[in-house]
Amino acid sequence: MTSDHLFARARFLLPMAGKDGTATRIADGYVLTAGGTVKEMGTYSFEIGERILRDVGHSLKVLGGKSSEDGPLATEDLVQLNGVILPGFIKAHGHDHESPLIGIAKDVPLTTWLDEAVNLFTGFLNERADDLSKRFGRSPHLVTYLKARVDDISYGITSCMVHHCNFNKYHVAEIVEANRSAGTRMIIAVGSQDRHYDERILDTPEEAVERLDSALKLVKYTSRTTIVPGPDQFFSNGPELLKALKDWARRNKTFLHIHSSEEPGTTKWFRDTYGMTPVEYADSIGVLDAETILAHQVNCTDNDLKLLKERGTKVVHNPLANTILGSGMPPLVRMLDMGIPVAVSTDGSGSADNQNIIIAAKLASQFQKAFNKDASILPAQQCLELITIEPAKVLGLNAGCLEPGRDADLIVLSLERPNLVPTRRDNVMENIIWAADGSEAQHVVAGGQILLEDGRFTTLDAGRILRDVQVLSELFRDWVERERPKIKGTGVHT
Repeated sequence: MTSDHLFARARFLLPMAGKDGTATRIADGYVLTAGGTVKEMGTYSFEIGERILRDVGHSLKVLGGKSSEDGPLATEDLVQLNGVILPGFIKAHGHDHESPLIGIAKDVPLTTWLDEAVNLFTGFLNERADDLSKRFGRSPHLVTYLKARVDDISYGITSCMVHHCNFNKYHVAEIVEANRSAGTRMIIAVGSQDRHYDERILDTPEEAVERLDSALKLVKYTSRTTIVPGPDQFFSNGPELLKALKDWARRNKTFLHIHSSEEPGTTKWFRDTYGMTPVEYADSIGVLDAETILAHQVNCTDNDLKLLKERGTKVVHNPLANTILGSGMPPLVRMLDMGIPVAVSTDGSGSADNQNIIIAAKLASQFQKAFNKDASILPAQQCLELITIEPAKVLGLNAGCLEPGRDADLIVLSLERPNLVPTRRDNVMENIIWAADGSEAQHVVAGGQILLEDGRFTTLDAGRILRDVQVLSELFRDWVERERPKIKGTGVHT
């Protein structure tokens, strides 16, 4: 539901507001939103409660409690939740088409996984589209994208950038619809490729630009869905195509998002073939700048890091996928020390097996602590910054922290789980990173709209979506066993 004003109060509030205020820990904190923005926040008191009721009590919803629609509210109705209020998590890189691929084609490298899971699945959806649409009463692509919205909300993710690659680039309308239905905020990086890929989906620069123009029309009247160019990777996009997409981004005052140097075999092949790294290639054709966001950037050279720093290019680190697929881990500490803007994200559910962004932040820190033999690296506060305020900066969002004027994107993590008892003011931030299992989101609000209340989805029929995806997964398994399809050519196989 959407109320004119929303009041949230909990045992703790971590506003993550501004670089100097990210360490703030407020006991008995509250947030008041007006429409889609934060109106005020801070330490709650009886006097503050009386003032709020006097000023806006006629149009107030209490998160996890009553609404003025139910009758007059009193100060005792401004209930304190046993939880911690945070800004909604921001996922700066992911793939919504992967949600039905959990546990498929594991213990293999990235290129094999793409061919044996992702590309088989998208081929199945396209080949059986008519039958599947009749079966589910809606596009099978929409079914997968809705499941991804359920995933994000359940982990407290209120904003995301979806890298809509490969066959999915033909289904922008469905993912726009999924985001509209869910109420989340989404940046859709619309894919392209013109070489070293499945011939059925190769683009000309003109086709890729026309697709972006068409996608832009789809979101013309929406406020929480935007479009950016999202070429798949440097391996599969030639210079003329990349230049055309970068020109489109500049004309439309946005950025370009692309995979870079993710998998070691493909990265080595690129260097051996073209005599330069993907980062050097991007710089040589003029597409590497402060409005370029690279996903992964695992396999770096010293010169790569120098160029990223000099150009102001941003990086999204995806530790869950990078470790599961054996791609390696980027020099994260060096990047941060050099001042390269970095956010931590989850990648797709197929490669990461979930959208658990707290666990992603935890893994990013744990790996670097062990690799560098330094326990002081990436403490809890910085981990939380890397999934809130930092990705907001990377994506240019008015979110990621809770202060007046920011978008009203907030979550309440329950502190009633055994793993989070005891939680005190002095350890609440640490417990979120080191003790939480990532599934503690009890309430989720995006743009002032409640998406999850007391663990119940309010904008999506999660039960139907989960049932549909279970059936879709089983139909996909049967199709693979019957047809035995083979796809190869989405990267360098070593």
